[in-house]
Amino acid sequence: MSREGQAYVSALGLPRSTADTPVTPPPLTRIIEALLFAAGQPISAEVAGQVIRGLSAGEFRAAIEELSQTYRRQNRPYAVHATPKGFVLSLRRRYQPIRERLEGAPREARLSRAAVDVLALVAYRQPITRSEIESQRGQDSAAVVRQLLRLGLIVAEPPAEGAAEAAYSTTPRFLELFGLQSLDDLPRTQELEQI
Repeated sequence: MSREGQAYVSALGLPRSTADTPVTPPPLTRIIEALLFAAGQPISAEVAGQVIRGLSAGEFRAAIEELSQTYRRQNRPYAVHATPKGFVLSLRRRYQPIRERLEGAPREARLSRAAVDVLALVAYRQPITRSEIESQRGQDSAAVVRQLLRLGLIVAEPPAEGAAEAAYSTTPRFLELFGLQSLDDLPRTQELEQI
């Protein structure tokens, strides 16, 4: 086993070779694929490096590119998508109806005006705390924030160092539901004025 293979196996706590049972470590791309699958949220090179000691940002990006090429070549129903917070494994657009049926057809769900307001604040100002949301809206937003969390449209991030409360950001499901590739696709001020 190469030193690199031994390092990744050791870092992840995977089974190691013994005199009786030789174990071949999985390739780095498979380890990264497992990381994306298990996380269910965007993974950055920094986070991957914390999980897999010794993993460089270049190795992470190379593994992501290799996975993307493999998925395209094999016409898989999922792909690795880049987000502002890292890379996430998600279904391709043409397979979204399967997820929607499984999750209860979120396209048919209606959001209240308050929920849309809070979701817009989170989308445009993320990460944003509940007190910041309430300051912008001028009213209590705890119930609406809980509803958006339950729907999987926003996620709470742990409080930053020295901060008293969690901050909220949108999820990949938010992007999928609104047909966006990334947050850069959100309408900007001039576009909103034209609507």
